[in-house]
Amino acid sequence: MLPFEFVVDGPPVSQQARRRARVRRWIEEVRRSAAQDWPVGEFPEMGPIMLTIIYFYDAVEVDVDNILKPILDALKGLLYMDDNQIADILCRKRNLNSNLRIENPSSMLVDRFSRGKEFLYIVVEQAPDQEVIR
Repeated sequence: MLPFEFVVDGPPVSQQARRRARVRRWIEEVRRSAAQDWPVGEFPEMGPIMLTIIYFYDAVEVDVDNILKPILDALKGLLYMDDNQIADILCRKRNLNSNLRIENPSSMLVDRFSRGKEFLYIVVEQAPDQEVIR
């Protein structure tokens, strides 16, 4: 079922958040968003994977290094079985109010941009050849 893309509305919650209940709710929201489009009965990926996470923010930005772990925790067991399968991660943040140029956007991405609100765009795909560095 890879590649697989989905979006999560609103700003992410940092793993540094003081209220652990808030982090747990965020993890549940990410998992719910992914599960909504993941085919029923589809098994998690078993091979090496690559994640691309892009946080499109409006006013307040969150450090990208602090948003990764809750997202990864949310997807484990649904899209992939174990953290050791993650071979590559590309994590970006981009201001919605800047002059962004997106080449070949998916319809899902175009739809979210048209709303003009903060969101995360996440793509899970098979990792590139592990013996080639580009």
